Amino acid sequence: MFNDIGALELVTIVVLAILVFGPDKLPKVIQDVTGVIRKIRAFSDSAKQDIRSELGPEFKDFEFEDLNPKTFIRKQLGENEDLKEIRSSFDLRKELNDVTDAVNSKETDPAPASAAPGASPAAPDLVKKPAAPAADRGARFDADAT
Repeated sequence: MFNDIGALELVTIVVLAILVFGPDKLPKVIQDVTGVIRKIRAFSDSAKQDIRSELGPEFKDFEFEDLNPKTFIRKQLGENEDLKEIRSSFDLRKELNDVTDAVNSKETDPAPASAAPGASPAAPDLVKKPAAPAADRGARFDADAT
């Protein structure tokens, strides 16, 4: 219930409770608060049981946590064997990289004969990007934007 409260926050709440209610009234306040929480839980459990009994036997496995859309989708995707098989056989990142490489690949021109004397004629210049001809400039494909 209070999974996201840290130690410092808990100490702060205790100190504020002592300052507000005083050390002599604090045990009575804690008992009253725990009693209210117990009554709320009992009311909630009885309401759940009433709803389950009204829904009938076909909803005996119904969980109220499944009403949360994220939990429902996670449960449905986890139980479906066909989706598990598809998910394991399909790597979206690999597919996007393949498409990006296919769209962006261009034939590299061989190095001209007047290349620098120390440069290897077969190695392309990786720092300098070759300029594309004007007719070849079309709409660019960006896999991250889709």
